[in-house]
Parts: sequence; structure tokens; C-alpha cells
Amino acid sequence: VINPHRLYNYITHLTILMKSILPQDISGQQLQTIMQTAIAPRPIAFASTVDAEGNVNLSPFSFFNMFSTKPPIIIFSPSRRVRDNTTKHTLHNVHDTPEVVIGIVNYPIVQQVSLASTEYEEGVNEFIKAGLTMKPADLVKPPLIAECPVNFECKINEIKSLGEEGGAGNLVICEVIKIHIREEYLNEEGNLDQIKLDLVARLGGNWYSRNTVDNLFEVPKP
Repeated sequence: VINPHRLYNYITHLTILMKSILPQDISGQQLQTIMQTAIAPRPIAFASTVDAEGNVNLSPFSFFNMFSTKPPIIIFSPSRRVRDNTTKHTLHNVHDTPEVVIGIVNYPIVQQVSLASTEYEEGVNEFIKAGLTMKPADLVKPPLIAECPVNFECKINEIKSLGEEGGAGNLVICEVIKIHIREEYLNEEGNLDQIKLDLVARLGGNWYSRNTVDNLFEVPKP
């Protein structure tokens, strides 16, 4: 008697073709392309920082997420550049001034996010280049991003380097100490409205995704 489950697995094994890759066998750029395309969508952190002289920097990062509620911890990673192993101004700033404002990115500001991602010379204020508005924070030196639906004022608990090669990440572990929410993104109960937020996320290459009412869906917990 043939076990149907085993038969299905056998047929599947015969018909599904897979390309297998060892990370060390391909270039850093090829590896980055595979990982950023496959591991998506990724939320985007708009990181507002200041250097030792108080100069403001604003840069988006899609290596970003929340990792704890109590304490409220979010982490983003300004990785070393794959092409030349240089580091970003944001990384230098958080070492100099261990504070950051993390703004959440939605569709109305996605073009400004792209503008702010351009590599400007040190000391250039990306708020001005991208046409965004600085708003004084209450507890940290970096400014809020007024156009973001949500801003998190954070102190930096730790910066953990993951390597010295091009593409290596630097985990910036941030503890949220104050939250600012634009009221137009709240529902009648005073909570954040998932549909109103209209969040965007990063995919591979130049691709983004948008969370609209047409593609949002709920899955009830079993």
C-alpha cells in the first residue's frame, strides 16, 4: 500500500527545482540583492541624529524593527556599504550623540525618503534637501520629523558591530522614551488606525510596497 503523504512528497521532490547558493561563493552585491529581495517587505525607519557639533542628519533604514515592549526597544542597522566598506554619517552620529528620533514612513512622504537616502557630504542637512520639517523633540537633541505619522524619541542603549567587511551591520539598540502621534492617524477610540497610516515598506532594488485598504486583510487567531 502506497502512503499518499509519502507519494506526494516524492512527486514534489521530483518537480520542484531549487537553486542552492553558499554565501561565500557570490559577491557581496549579489548576496545583498538576494537577501533584500527575499526578506521583504521591511518597515522603514527615518533616523534623525546629530553629530558632536549639533549638525542634523536624516537617513532612512529598512534594516529596522521592534524587538521588545517592556522595555520598548527598536533596532535599526546602518550597515557598512557593500561597494567600498565605508560607514554612514548616522553611525558616526549615534556614537557621538547616543540619541535618535525614529520616524515611521508612510506613502505621503515616500519621495522625500528617497531624496534623504542620497549620499550627501558630511554636514548637509537632509531635512532641507528632502523638504521636510524639523520639530524640536522634548527629551533628545535630534529633531522630530513633523511629516511622519509617528515619531519615537529614543536613547541608545548599545551599538553592536556585526563585522568589519562591506555589508556588515551595526545594530543600534534604541530604547523609546517618548512617542508622538499625529492625531489624524488615530481612530475614534484614540488608537492608531492601520488603514489611515498608509504605511510603505522596502522591497528589493527600487521596489516598495504600500499598505492600502485594498491589500490589507485580517487573519483571526485560532
